[in-house]
Amino acid sequence: MAANLGAHETMEIHELLSASVSNINTMRLYRPHIQDHLLAQIVDKQLQFAIQEYNHCAQMVHQFSGQPQGMTGTPASSYGRTQNVSPVYGLNHPAPISPDNRIDDRDAAFALLNLHKSSASMKIIGALECANPQLRANLQQGAVNCSEQAYEIWQYMNQAGHYQVPTMKDITTETTLAAFQPSNMNAMGMSGGMGQSQPMNPAMTQ
Repeated sequence: MAANLGAHETMEIHELLSASVSNINTMRLYRPHIQDHLLAQIVDKQLQFAIQEYNHCAQMVHQFSGQPQGMTGTPASSYGRTQNVSPVYGLNHPAPISPDNRIDDRDAAFALLNLHKSSASMKIIGALECANPQLRANLQQGAVNCSEQAYEIWQYMNQAGHYQVPTMKDITTETTLAAFQPSNMNAMGMSGGMGQSQPMNPAMTQ
């Protein structure tokens, strides 16, 4: 194992696998509170994928301990998200949110959304610490998978009115973004760039 994994990536994988166990348990805890059939289908699909992804990562790490340096494990699977729907923009009397003694569909959806967001951040940071190219690629794919699952949950929440998207006035949005214009600068042909002779300062020749 020591020949195949560095200290940084070993600790990152330890944290990620620990978080994966916690995430799976969290999803299982929220599942009985879900009443909406569509949300239940999404969570069941994501929970099954989370278990498969955890098993894949754990098996891959065990493989490294028995393989010569340079050999790689199997690539990570990609999450097959459902088709995109058009986002609903604007606020329409959003319901107040506060902690209480009841756990409903919105609570479960918010918990899973935050779970996927934090997991995506952890996995991409972990990938940046990896020396092993196969492990790095698997963590990168894992971050993409979390992003896809987060957006799937967000789409459900947006369509159900649980996650509304505030907007600015059109003139504010246009003015803010219109300030940035395309550049015609060529990095290889900039004036004074590398490879071009520069006029010598006469004072330096004396």
